Amino acid sequence: MNRNRVHRRDFLKAALAGVAFGPDLWAMGHRAGSRTGLLPSRPNIVLIYADDIGYGDLGCYGAARVKTPNVDRLAKEGILFTRGYASSATCTPSRYSMLTGQYAWRKKGTGVLPGDAGLILEPGSMTLPSMLQRAGYRTGVVGKWHLGLGGGKTKLDWNNLIQPGPSEIGFDYSFLMPATGDRVPCVYVENGRVVNLDPNDPIAVSYKEPFPGLPTGVSHRDTLKMDWSVGHNNAVVNGIGRIGYMAGGAAAVWKDEDMADEFVKRGVAFIEGSKGKPFFLYFATHDIHVPRVPHPRFVGATDMGPRGDAIVQFDYQVGEILNTLDRLGLTENTLVVLTSDNGPVLDDGYKDGAVERVGGHKPAGPLRGGKYSIFEGGTREPFIVRWPEKVKPSVSDAMVSQVDLTASLADLTGQTLGPDDAPDSMNVMEALLGRDKKGRGHIIEHSLDGRLSICIGDWKYIEPSNRRNGRKETLPELYNLKGDIAETANLAEKYADRVKEMAEMLEKIKKDGRTRIQ
Repeated sequence: MNRNRVHRRDFLKAALAGVAFGPDLWAMGHRAGSRTGLLPSRPNIVLIYADDIGYGDLGCYGAARVKTPNVDRLAKEGILFTRGYASSATCTPSRYSMLTGQYAWRKKGTGVLPGDAGLILEPGSMTLPSMLQRAGYRTGVVGKWHLGLGGGKTKLDWNNLIQPGPSEIGFDYSFLMPATGDRVPCVYVENGRVVNLDPNDPIAVSYKEPFPGLPTGVSHRDTLKMDWSVGHNNAVVNGIGRIGYMAGGAAAVWKDEDMADEFVKRGVAFIEGSKGKPFFLYFATHDIHVPRVPHPRFVGATDMGPRGDAIVQFDYQVGEILNTLDRLGLTENTLVVLTSDNGPVLDDGYKDGAVERVGGHKPAGPLRGGKYSIFEGGTREPFIVRWPEKVKPSVSDAMVSQVDLTASLADLTGQTLGPDDAPDSMNVMEALLGRDKKGRGHIIEHSLDGRLSICIGDWKYIEPSNRRNGRKETLPELYNLKGDIAETANLAEKYADRVKEMAEMLEKIKKDGRTRIQ
């Protein structure tokens, strides 16, 4: 028998074991208690979730034209992962997957949401925050949400208590941007109510028709302080065109330049108010998503324009959270995870000079693609873990995914997941602690056009697309990331057997509806 074929079969058997059992026996699940070698632990947990920051956008990942000393400090004091992944190349599905432990592509309606979408997480279901609530944590979310609010069956009323929302899926406290900075309504929602809303000036939102008499990005384009390139020409709020139309709520409208400071203020207050009880803070920044409108004190911090300056502003927010932990004496026993929802993008609908001023900066570093893409630049993200009490500083090549946070933190805190909970979440706590250098047996990646890929070790298979649903037809692709991290040489024809076997494995994962052992 062909020795190469035997080797390939062994390779796929090992990978399939990774689907069922995790990369090694320690990742079989966590029915029998902790597999980290630790007693159930309750460190404080801070998840810092950036928006659109790429693999090459931070100093610790090689960026030279922008300074990120606070993120670099976090990396120096913790573990910098070179193969940490979001589950999707766009924001809503990545956030959904991370908070539920289920791949978003398994559920309809989890694509990029409009600003008036209903909540796409099931109220009362097991989520990352509800699991940590059960473990005795005070839970909070501050920043970008983009997972929908309200029941979705009727039009959302922004002028009364908004339910269901974060409180129904496990958060004790919430201060949110409902969707994205470029989508209406441009207001904050705190614990289910719009902040600073004047009842005599109610909010109305439409994603179909403009409100008569109000300016749009088309009718008043010459008055905009930031011009649009594609779309982003509906309602005009703070001199910027948005997606969707909004009327009313003048006193509640956010000021774009102050958004980072508002999020920092609320995040710091949550940490300060959680004394005497372990806490979980999901701190989801707007930076560096469009529209990029940094505070004046950050304007000109780089020579790359608003996109570069927004990276510096993101780093400032990280620094304020870390400084708060230091000031309160919480640093040693706080597990901090920093990552991003998807890869980078330059022109994402506004003319802010990102393309013209990028120069030699490489937002995705050595990777191909970016936001929306099936290539590595779409989902391989900065991924840093710091826990001074338990984690020794290092660089790790272990494969880890954001979808694994639920199973991993359940293991850490001594929680048992039910048979239907977090079906795609694997316990990679050993890798997150720096004790295992392999991590997952495989990684699934998901692009905007719905295509999936699977990485097994250094090999990556990308399924072909077809002409259904408007997709452009493509052929199967196979890359060896060890020698070709930029995915330039398609080896599918040369290794046809490997393509066949990896395609079969991907189909098995799709059909099984889960990758975690029962």
